[in-house]
Amino acid sequence: MSLANLHGRAAWVFEEDDYDIDLIVGVRNIKITDVKELAALAMADYTPGFAATVGKGDLLIGGHNFGYGHPHYPAMRAMRHLGVAAVIAESFSPGFFRGETSMGFPLVSCPGIRAATARGDELTVDWATNEVKNLRSGQTLMLQPFSDSERGMLDAGGLIPYLKRRMGGAGGAAAHAA
Repeated sequence: MSLANLHGRAAWVFEEDDYDIDLIVGVRNIKITDVKELAALAMADYTPGFAATVGKGDLLIGGHNFGYGHPHYPAMRAMRHLGVAAVIAESFSPGFFRGETSMGFPLVSCPGIRAATARGDELTVDWATNEVKNLRSGQTLMLQPFSDSERGMLDAGGLIPYLKRRMGGAGGAAAHAA
């Protein structure tokens, strides 16, 4: 698997900094394990029926320190189930960033993205040029490139496939030498 460029609609623009990711499904719902039930609850406290408006490839736009709080997984499991392909934010909470990256889900740091994007705007992310482009306005912003290990995890589809891929190469050579 290789990390494909993104092309999607801004399904939501989070206006607040330090956004607690649990609020996407509501803190009272974070123990729900049924992903369909979680998806139906996504953003319902903000906009009832939000889940029905999300399409495959859509993007979430956030502010500074997006994902602040405890890095629980239910909210982003719900968003991935709805078809959200990535979150593009000014910056991310470190625990949230590590957790989602290890799941193979792209979190794109892009200074200026919140001010440059309105809900419904069509965006592209080009990994080769490290650019995010708003197709409505024509504005292009530079994203912060991933480290080699972050890119490796995203290319592989998560931490476990990444480690298996890395160990497979080393393990295979060690096994043949023995």
